[in-house]
Amino acid sequence: MARQLMKGNEAIAEAAIRAGVEAYFGYPITPQTELLEYMSRRMPELGRVFLQAESELAAINMVYGAACAGRRAMTSSSSPGISLMQEGLSYIAASEVPAVIVDVMRGGPGLGNIAPSQSDYLQMVKMAGHGDFKPIVLAPATVPEAVQLTGLAFELAERYRTIVTVLLDGVLGQMMEPVELPPMRPLPAERPAWSLTGAGGRAKNVILPFRMQPDDLETLNVRLQRKIADIAQHETRYKEYLIDEADEPAELIVVAFGTAGRIALSAVKEARQKGIRVGLHRPITLSPFPDKRLSRLADEARGFLVVEMNAGQMLEDVRLAVGGQAPVRFVGRMGGQLPMPEDILQAIEKLDAEAGRLLDHKIEGPVTLLSTARLQRRQTVN
Repeated sequence: MARQLMKGNEAIAEAAIRAGVEAYFGYPITPQTELLEYMSRRMPELGRVFLQAESELAAINMVYGAACAGRRAMTSSSSPGISLMQEGLSYIAASEVPAVIVDVMRGGPGLGNIAPSQSDYLQMVKMAGHGDFKPIVLAPATVPEAVQLTGLAFELAERYRTIVTVLLDGVLGQMMEPVELPPMRPLPAERPAWSLTGAGGRAKNVILPFRMQPDDLETLNVRLQRKIADIAQHETRYKEYLIDEADEPAELIVVAFGTAGRIALSAVKEARQKGIRVGLHRPITLSPFPDKRLSRLADEARGFLVVEMNAGQMLEDVRLAVGGQAPVRFVGRMGGQLPMPEDILQAIEKLDAEAGRLLDHKIEGPVTLLSTARLQRRQTVN
């Protein structure tokens, strides 16, 4: 199939359509509005449901209703809008119905700005609503990968009857890259046996977002925890670069996801040219997190460097996975700013110099948060 140049938001929308989404509900917010606009044209063309809701709160509850009816349903938003959806996400999780969410992250907190960020990590990875559950969270680093993971999101949502979030930042939402779109998937001829389709000729189905009795609610939570463990066993995904090199396996590991991972790879390649044995681990599933792989890497690595477009949210998961076996350092930008390859390279060189001297491998290390003011001062000095 021929490749075509597409913006990230529009490529994700078309990928969802080809994955068989039957109902889209959303509300405009930059930097994901093109996704909604694309859906507003394509969904009616195909005889499918598109509705611009009056708010993000309304949109997520419409997704909930459509999902209960056994329809492939999704919404998309950006950070403040996703915050408004938290209650609905928790209801969906309690009801164990499949739903796909696309979060194109922007700077925060509060209304923030429209610049790219990764500061929704804790919000979406750890809970995405109250209660003892975790959604599946997929983090693409390119537009083609976003297309692939959008299709996967619908498969996983239906397989496990759970929420799946495609988590990306505004860079990927606005970036244009060549993509190869998958073939159109046929819509299902029948609804799932558990769905609410009218009880004519069969026993009624009941879908509840609550359990009033503690014993019943605990039973639900135990089932959810088993599901989470099953997902972790079978669906953990990541990509690695320059780590298992035959002659020079990596001694230092950079960990970064999404756009930060893409930027970090440039720094890793440059560091390799300087003779530093470093590699990149890029998590694709932020939930389930590839902690077992990172723990194995920690058996041999001299140090880890976490790079994020936030104040260090995935950092805590890396520290837990490494378990004190090696020093863990951090470089981050906030408020819609991007870390630059030269900043990451400098942090790699510093880690390379200090990691050989560190014997106690303290978990806590210096956190490097680069600000615009500091960068300007650095440029002035240079």
